[in-house]
Amino acid sequence: MTTLDTVQEGTAIDHKAMGEESLAPQQTRIMDPWSYLFAWLGGCVSIGTFTIGSGLVGTLNLLQTFVAIAIGCTVIGLALMINGQAGHKYGIPFMVQARSAFGFTGTRIPALVRSVPAIVWFGFQSWIGAGALNLVSETMFGYSNIWVFFIGFQALQIGLSVLGFHGIKWLENIGSVFIIGALVYMFFSVINKYGAEISENLVNVEGTWGAPFWGATMLFLGIYSTMMLNVSDYSRELRHSVGPVRQVVIYANSILPATLFMGLIGLMVSGATGEVDPIKVFSSAVDNKLLLVVTLLFIAFAQVTTNILNNVVPPAYALMDVFKLNFKTSAVVVGLLAFATFPWELVKDESADGLNLFIRTYSAFLGPIFAILVVDYFILRKRELNLEMLYDPEGPYRGVNMAAIIAMLVGIVFALIFSGISWYASLLPAGVSYYLLMKNLPSARRFLEN
Repeated sequence: MTTLDTVQEGTAIDHKAMGEESLAPQQTRIMDPWSYLFAWLGGCVSIGTFTIGSGLVGTLNLLQTFVAIAIGCTVIGLALMINGQAGHKYGIPFMVQARSAFGFTGTRIPALVRSVPAIVWFGFQSWIGAGALNLVSETMFGYSNIWVFFIGFQALQIGLSVLGFHGIKWLENIGSVFIIGALVYMFFSVINKYGAEISENLVNVEGTWGAPFWGATMLFLGIYSTMMLNVSDYSRELRHSVGPVRQVVIYANSILPATLFMGLIGLMVSGATGEVDPIKVFSSAVDNKLLLVVTLLFIAFAQVTTNILNNVVPPAYALMDVFKLNFKTSAVVVGLLAFATFPWELVKDESADGLNLFIRTYSAFLGPIFAILVVDYFILRKRELNLEMLYDPEGPYRGVNMAAIIAMLVGIVFALIFSGISWYASLLPAGVSYYLLMKNLPSARRFLEN
């Protein structure tokens, strides 16, 4: 029986070799709580968080940024636990989970909405990582060619991606200690070098606790709003014995430190120097040549761990579902698509505001889908799914569920009206609309079968 046959029939998988990812229900759980925590820690060291912190200079002070990150990460932890329950219980990925709400054909819409930001961030962070490696080469050997390093770096990430979750587990477990140490070192290096400027520009300023503050919580949350959508892709790898409360603890203790360090470093350095390019920042902040090389290698390594976990798996699963490709082929295609995002344009100083707008915009689409999935699983289906129906393309979940599409559009409208807090603003309108439509729209009745 081929992998495709297994996926179509929904036969449970009780073993998994390196790189053999599947959309079928998965009984094998390869991650214990510590491995899962390390995976999320490595996956959350995002240069995008650094850029968001840089963009808050002149708006929030240091304390307000700290609190905004803490609030955002608390919401993230709860949201990940809630939406990851279906994947954790049944061993199904996001692409299968969404079928009961959107339908087999309709699921392509949330898949596209989730995949576009992943591929854009993949390209952006790969360019940052390549820039770090290029500066290491220039510092150590006098050789500089950003394009050579970008192509080589992308090839490395594609090669690691095809190893699947076994590779992710291996990579994140080894790298977590290096990541933690490097983050602490960079944080205190920035304080030591720019302490006076930080005090003047970020501590002894009023800032605001108003709308811009809540908008900032949304931005830090927005970085992870993509993962909140497809968290079942990851939770299906976590051992059954890890309960909901412990899951929140795992998410909080992995996401908060990484986000806090990167966001505050971005705020402090940009507030002191006016520079937003992380490579230029650290090349000027670190005086010791050896430590500079170590710091730059950390930046490159962090992009690998983040990309492989967050930006390869979701679009790869989407390609597997829509085009019936295997995981390895899908991972290669995702890596190649990242070249088409023109990341060399995204890293420019003038692009920082554009990235913030990009986060707010895609969050406006992701929030409604999150609300629909939660209402569908917890309220309408009371946490009980019929796996046979989820894998039957001719069954009651065939086609498109217009209730989900209409509810998503309602949520998007509210999100765009309140664009500063788009993700928050979309949840209630989308969730309520979906519930009412599922109860009253004739075409949606068959989707209530369970």
